[in-house]
Amino acid sequence: MDTRLFNVAVVGATGLVGEALCEILAERQFPVDQFYPLASARSKGKRVAFGDRHVPVQDLEEFDFRQADIALFSAGGAISKVHAPRAAEAGYEVRIVTGDKDNTSEFRYDDEIPLVVPEVNPSALERWNDHRIIANPNCSTIQMVVALKPLHDLAGIRRIDVATYQSVSGAGRSGIEQLAGQTANLLNGRDLELGEKEPRIAFNVWPHIDEFQDNRYTREEMKMVWESQKILGDPTIIVNPTAVRVPVFYAHSEAVSVEFKRNLPVDEALEALRQAPGVEVLDEMVHGGYPTAAQSGTGTDPVFVGRVRQWLDSQIGLNLWVVSDNVRKGAALNSVQIAEILVKDHL
Repeated sequence: MDTRLFNVAVVGATGLVGEALCEILAERQFPVDQFYPLASARSKGKRVAFGDRHVPVQDLEEFDFRQADIALFSAGGAISKVHAPRAAEAGYEVRIVTGDKDNTSEFRYDDEIPLVVPEVNPSALERWNDHRIIANPNCSTIQMVVALKPLHDLAGIRRIDVATYQSVSGAGRSGIEQLAGQTANLLNGRDLELGEKEPRIAFNVWPHIDEFQDNRYTREEMKMVWESQKILGDPTIIVNPTAVRVPVFYAHSEAVSVEFKRNLPVDEALEALRQAPGVEVLDEMVHGGYPTAAQSGTGTDPVFVGRVRQWLDSQIGLNLWVVSDNVRKGAALNSVQIAEILVKDHL
């Protein structure tokens, strides 16, 4: 029986995903010896919950990463760009998993750095030692590839058309505050006073997440293209995404249409999904017989799949409805699962 304990640092511990990282590490009884919550200087001294303890936050700038065996980053791309390499250089024993919150995507598209969803491509961790940095994918990509991996194994995916319905927590705590504040104002008959770049999200949908690219897609949409191809290990898969922000606090939903290399009957697809790790099928042709963000995907760990149906004009394609908690599985849980595989198989 492995009784080893590890010193763990959480970078961005006071953020939305950072708090979830601390919670999930304790819930899953990760083998932690010393626990180091890290954040900016303005959060120094604040306390974060870790199991039945409340641990004071340390200043990231001052922290010596030689004290940590594993560092989980969820503090933004600019911070990861500076401090993840600093942690990696602190000593051979430091392993870094970069998270998703605040668009921490600094290392996702480096061919030398593994981009990992444990249910999909755990073998990519065999290369973790090259840089001692492992990248966590975008939340919308994670739930989609978890749902599609068993179907890809069965029939080979040619093409994915996906429209996302992404909750405001994908924008962090500020997104939640925007939706809550705007909703309260409108329900009380008050006008909205929006900042120059603040969208009206209450009672609205917003087909714009992240910055527009030269090809007229947003960066959020292109993340789903690049990351899905890398994680599924097939650069020929065509991905056509539309990413939309909706007035939901937690959990992303996705309408996914998939073309395969062979006919894939619904019954065969459902059986594979029911057997797939990390997937829970809710697929009944009755009112409420499918997953929703508020009832299935909030505060839960699985990727939920429902509304599985054949294309009307071809047996080579399926439509699916996919829901998952973007803060948990889409960010924090995925990072902790990566760390669990590291300590079990690679350290």
